[in-house]
Amino acid sequence: MANIKSAEKRAKIARVNTLRNKSYKSSVKTSIKKFELALEAGNIDDAKAAFAKAEKQLDMAVSKGVIHKNSAARKKSQLASKLNKAM
Repeated sequence: MANIKSAEKRAKIARVNTLRNKSYKSSVKTSIKKFELALEAGNIDDAKAAFAKAEKQLDMAVSKGVIHKNSAARKKSQLASKLNKAM
């Protein structure tokens, strides 16, 4: 346990940031899952909308520093490839 006031504050901020990062990661995973479910169901229009949302969620996570930009680019590329194959 931290004895110094600034160390206590840093520990508190770390907990807050961890929760925020979990929230962003969770929303990214959810949007990707919705895209893949729409693709499996054969709903191309729904899949396109879900792809746009997933892409936006990934970009937002990158801007917040939750995931690396190359990781997001790779994931967007994989999703776009799946969408193009389905069309």
